[in-house]
Amino acid sequence: MKRFIPFGLVLVILVLSFIFPSIDVHNTKVSTINAADTAWMLTATALVLIMTPGLAFFYGGMVNKKNVISTMLQSIICMVIVTVMWVVFGFSLAFGNSIGGFIGDPRTFFMLKGMLGDSTWRMAPTIPILLFAMYQLKFAIITPALITGAFAERINFKSYVIFLCLFSIFIFSPLAHATWHPDGFLAKLGVLDFAGGTVVHMSAGWAALASALYLKKRNESTHSPARITYVMIGTGLLWFGWFGFNAGSAFGATPLAVTALATSMAASAAAGITWIFFDTVRGRKPSAMGTCIGAVVGLVAITPAAGFVSVPHSLAIGIISAIVSNLVVEWRTRTAIDDTLDVFPCHGVGGMVGMLLTGVFAHKNINAANITGNGLFFGETHLFLVQLGALIGVSLFAFFGSMLLLKVTDMIQPLRVTKEEETLGLDISQHGEKL
Repeated sequence: MKRFIPFGLVLVILVLSFIFPSIDVHNTKVSTINAADTAWMLTATALVLIMTPGLAFFYGGMVNKKNVISTMLQSIICMVIVTVMWVVFGFSLAFGNSIGGFIGDPRTFFMLKGMLGDSTWRMAPTIPILLFAMYQLKFAIITPALITGAFAERINFKSYVIFLCLFSIFIFSPLAHATWHPDGFLAKLGVLDFAGGTVVHMSAGWAALASALYLKKRNESTHSPARITYVMIGTGLLWFGWFGFNAGSAFGATPLAVTALATSMAASAAAGITWIFFDTVRGRKPSAMGTCIGAVVGLVAITPAAGFVSVPHSLAIGIISAIVSNLVVEWRTRTAIDDTLDVFPCHGVGGMVGMLLTGVFAHKNINAANITGNGLFFGETHLFLVQLGALIGVSLFAFFGSMLLLKVTDMIQPLRVTKEEETLGLDISQHGEKL
């Protein structure tokens, strides 16, 4: 009976598409839509989408050869499933009328109703609201995909699909609403997260740690990357797409978008070079893998700060985040925690470092929308304390919430594959395919 349920849900969505065609048009008397801003955001939306295939290559190259397809598919499937959820009710949960500042009313934009014509979102008044929804969708897609590196090579694919749905509904959507909706709980406290340090990277990082602890260690202790060239290709795609991720979060072709692009480039480069030089100091060879991981860590760390800090300070963020994440990776290898691809040390810790350093280096001269205050570096403490409080609260919510969702998923469908399936490899045992 279980195998009929997923297809039954597809049929329900088919019926809903007939009942709710969403062809209502809302034209304003004076349109505020700007053609240049719209063109840039169309581009940024495409850039962010390419990050998910980039992540698939990045993760796929790191795992054993017998698990490359399964690992890459875990990213690609997010593009499929999350998009359908987003259209039906996901966007409403994240950006619908606020319910207590913690979640959106799912009826607000159900089946994306009311999004034709000149309708806009109040925080992005120069682009169509439908474009805003499609842009934000790409963040919803990549967040659960980031988690997959933690439980690679040992998770049941069907269970993963269930978990990613639950995570999107109960972890990502509340955090997106609380942080990015103007009536959200964290937004009202003055928390600064320009492009997803809290919503994306911290939530994925803590979920990754919870997953690694819950699923425990792999049966095989040896680990040989399948294709380091895949990792390098993935890094290039991620870096390229990240300009849409960060600069697109300005929601327009503006000087702020340029600032976010520049800080992203600088932080990533600084982190990449710091990672390999730090490895060299510790007696290791400068590696392609280390360079790629460092560059991504820098991108992660600058994400919450990209539109709030100066370019010189973005260099500092990249350098500091690379050192901290490198040390946490080293610490993790000495524990029993089997975070396969070090998602927590790189994305979770990188996101937290970025959140805190936003509270250190942010300045109102960079972004007038920062009404919370200047950072600790400039002699003010309020913003730093706000960021610190958000870091603690979000960490607890994402970790324990994810642990609960893992338990629920395990009750519905066992999370781990059998020892025999793991030995055979997930490409064959889960999908009947191989390289």
